[in-house]
Amino acid sequence: MTGHTAAAARTGGGPGRLRIAERVYARIARAAAREALAGVWAGRSVRGAPPRVSVSVPGSTVTVRVEVELPFPADLGALARGVRERVAAQVLGLTGTRVSDVVVVVEKLIGGGAS
Repeated sequence: MTGHTAAAARTGGGPGRLRIAERVYARIARAAAREALAGVWAGRSVRGAPPRVSVSVPGSTVTVRVEVELPFPADLGALARGVRERVAAQVLGLTGTRVSDVVVVVEKLIGGGAS
């Protein structure tokens, strides 16, 4: 994360602006990524580390980078797509700020079967 300011959105009820800190976007994105991957880890004896998130706010949109560890074997493309969709929807839904890009980086594959 860089800096403490982020996209400014008009408040719906009158004059003024709402500024959302990058750490707030990151927290929302991190929670959304965890939620998107919760089902894939259910019943497994070994789990990956929690997602790591960084954000940047170039103007009025948010760019998110999510680093994840995923189970092996798994459909990595489908899991990444689920993370991207959930993160973008949650950030938009909770802040009103459009997400211009969500980059999912698979840092590690975790072997191990169901418990």
